[in-house]
Amino acid sequence: MKPMTEAHLAILRRHMVEVIDMHFDLAEEEIGRSELSPTLRRALLEVPRHLFVPAQLMVVSYQDTPLPIGFDKTLSQPFIGALMLDLLGIDSGQKVLEVGTGLGWQAAVLSALGARLFSVEIVEEFAQAARLRLAALDHDVEIRVGDGSRGWAEHAPFDRILVTAAAAEPPPALVEQLAPGGRMVIPLGGREVQQLSVVQKGEKGAIGTRAIMPVRFTELEIG
Repeated sequence: MKPMTEAHLAILRRHMVEVIDMHFDLAEEEIGRSELSPTLRRALLEVPRHLFVPAQLMVVSYQDTPLPIGFDKTLSQPFIGALMLDLLGIDSGQKVLEVGTGLGWQAAVLSALGARLFSVEIVEEFAQAARLRLAALDHDVEIRVGDGSRGWAEHAPFDRILVTAAAAEPPPALVEQLAPGGRMVIPLGGREVQQLSVVQKGEKGAIGTRAIMPVRFTELEIG
């Protein structure tokens, strides 16, 4: 059998986005919209997801399923990852904090959307691997190793915060570092099942939370 080429992988990537489109249409009542934003759709078609998984999983990287990446962590299924980014509502130039870099796929998509991205990862090996992958694709992302629940105070406030692990409630430090008018997307709940939620901070600091749909994430680690 021939080796898989970039052209083959691009076909799989288009198929991945078509499946995400289908999920958005089916979940319109929960999400509140029936399709991806055009800018996010373009970014998903642009970013080579297969470069952000362990090499042995490259062929299955575009399937709509979570993938193990080591250290008992997973890369979320494409639909959930795309939904979290869509719920953030990124505008080019916004300052964004990502909690949980992993191997860098969502960071790459955020960068492609024009975000000024700061990402915190508790697993040092992931942080280093993500730096290499992102730099190879010319994505300018600042990454540090540490406890993501504490945020990154030196660069606060953030217009948007993406949390890729579950917590019982929004971590107080992240709420504090969210700019007035800002938005956080985070899975909230217990160990087994959570609600993917949007946390909105009003211009005067009032906090509102909206649950979107049930999800299952690993718990946010406190370093």
